[in-house]
Order: sequence, then structure tokens, then C-alpha cells
Amino acid sequence: MTISSVIASPATETRSRGWQKFRRNRAAVAGLVIVSIISAMALLAPVLPIADYLQTSWTAIRKPPSAMYWMGTDELGRDILSRMIWGAQSSLLAGVVSVAIAAILGVPIGLISGYFGGWIDVVISRFTDALLALPFLVMAIALAAFLGPSLTNAMIAIGFSAVPIFIRLTRGQVLAVRSEEYIEGARSVGLGHIEIMSRYILPNILPPIIVQATLTVATAILAEASLSFLGLGQQAPEASWGSMLSTAKNFLSQAPWMAMWPGAAIFLMVIGFNLLGDGLRDALDPREN
Repeated sequence: MTISSVIASPATETRSRGWQKFRRNRAAVAGLVIVSIISAMALLAPVLPIADYLQTSWTAIRKPPSAMYWMGTDELGRDILSRMIWGAQSSLLAGVVSVAIAAILGVPIGLISGYFGGWIDVVISRFTDALLALPFLVMAIALAAFLGPSLTNAMIAIGFSAVPIFIRLTRGQVLAVRSEEYIEGARSVGLGHIEIMSRYILPNILPPIIVQATLTVATAILAEASLSFLGLGQQAPEASWGSMLSTAKNFLSQAPWMAMWPGAAIFLMVIGFNLLGDGLRDALDPREN
């Protein structure tokens, strides 16, 4: 048996069985459907036959849902349905980009910490523990306030706040696999550290990282909505579910639909990613296959 076949087996052995288990998990499939529908609407927003989400109308201020305005209008007479669809772009972009930043920074650091151990591991672990002692949302708000209010800065703030999560997860996974036989086999044939980490360790620890990324997207979407609600995220007149909620709080008694739709969308998107992440965790866990 070759080194490559030994290495590949842990990552591929449960793949097909995991997919079958995922398909049988109704909650996971429901989460995938929710995420897919909202993502499709966000991506197709420029070509969908909807009103201009920036167009104001002084004759249609705070109109309730009707045949003309399916979700009603806001305080400036803008169509809420259009703003909901365009706002989904901000939420999805914030979730995906923030998690990408966190994973790109956190996974390599966690790999180095877990693989080399020693004083490198001690320094990185203590630094990570210090960051994890700070509440995630508090750190994101502080960084966003320091960088300035904008969607880009909000994504950077959320991404950096989530880095310690990926460092700790990756380090733990590396510690679990670095003494496996296929890693020892790779060392015995004289392969370098970088090659072992990139070709042999990383592919076999990807499943839990993918699961964590999926769950963190939900957290990032909620964080972006919170930052936008506080005025630190997407700025007017661009659409964002969080900023829509921030405006709607002033009209709860006159126009409750202004808060109902973005609140429901945030809830659905977060629960969709959580269900999807839980389903992936069950499907990719080798102990469950």
C-alpha cells in the first residue's frame, strides 16, 4: 500500500455514507433549502422583476402590504420587498467574506501551533485564549467602531473576531491526527513540514473546519445585522436587514411590517445555516458513520 493511499483513506472513507446520511436528515435538508432560496434571490436581485430598492415615493410612505407592495413600504415610500432582496446580498456577503477572512488567517496559524508544538504552541495558545476571553460581538463592535462605519469594515471586524475560533479548532484537530500512522509514514520518507501539513494533515481535518465555517456564517450574519442596527455596518441608502430594523424601531406602532420582514429574514437565514451546519457535522463525523 502506498503512502498516498493510506493518507487518502481517512478523508474519503466516509464521504459517500456521509452524503447519504445528510440526505436522510430532514432538518439539514430544510436548512439547505432555506439557504439556497435566500442565496438565489440575493444573487439574482439585479435581474429579478422587482422595483428599484432606492426609489422613493412621497405618495406611498408606510403603505401596508398589498397587491402592489407585497411587503409594504418604508418611511420613504421604498418597496420593502426589493430592499429585502437586495439586503440579502449584504448579509450573505458579510457572512461569507467574514468567515473567509477568519479561516484564511486562523487555519494556518492553528496548523502551525498544533503541528510544531513547543514554545510556538504555547505562545499561540495563550494569545488565542486571551482573544477568546473577549465576547465575540463586543470585539466585533469595538473593531468596527475603530475602523469606521461601512460594510467592508464590518466584514473585516467580524472576520478578525472569529479568527480565534478557527485557530483553536484547527489546533485541536491537528493534535488528534499528527501522530497517525499515515503522518508518520510521510515523515519517514523524508517529506518536509509544509508538504506534510498541506497535503496530508489539512485534507483530513477539513470536515470539522467546513462545519465550523458553516455555523460561523450564521453568527457572522447576525453580527452584521447587529452592527448595521448600531450604524456601524451597511450605510444608507444601501439596503441591509440590520439597518432596516434600526429604522423600523421608530415606527413599530404605525408600521409594524417594517420590522417584521427583516426580523423574519434574519431569523430564517440564521436558523438555515445552523440546521445546515448541524447536518454537516452529523454527516461528516466519522464516529457517526
